[in-house]
Amino acid sequence: MPPRKSPDPAAYVALALRVVLGGWFVYSGYKKIFVAGLSEYTRAVANYKLVHPPLDAVVAYTVPWVEIISGALLVIGLWKRGALWVMAGLVAVFAFGVGHAWHENLNIACGCDGNSTGPAMNYSLKFLEFGAYWLAIFFIWILSRKGNDYVFGGTRLKLPGQ
Repeated sequence: MPPRKSPDPAAYVALALRVVLGGWFVYSGYKKIFVAGLSEYTRAVANYKLVHPPLDAVVAYTVPWVEIISGALLVIGLWKRGALWVMAGLVAVFAFGVGHAWHENLNIACGCDGNSTGPAMNYSLKFLEFGAYWLAIFFIWILSRKGNDYVFGGTRLKLPGQ
């Protein structure tokens, strides 16, 4: 029997980050579609005053599905890099929208859960959240490049140490 390789902890860290970040994006998209409803989320998008009707509806009806699909792909490890690029783009666009709302002194709810009403957004905490997203994306990207033993990804589905 050939000796077993010792498990690479980086693969487990990457898996944990992928499951948490991907799961969060799936959950966020799910809440926008099935809990708050797309009409309510359209109002939340319109509150940012970046796009006008009917483009606000196009954005509101598209973004949650992109979140769900990219999050699911990241969790299962299929097209990880593409899913990470899409997530980074979503976070960047949302950061731009929040920056615009801050610059315009808009006292609006975040809309992250699809709800256009609620407490006003705390801009400082929101930018810390964006930093956490980008840090997680960066770590997943780097940790996934370490070798061919991708957890639930790559050309063969292998667990570390196999």
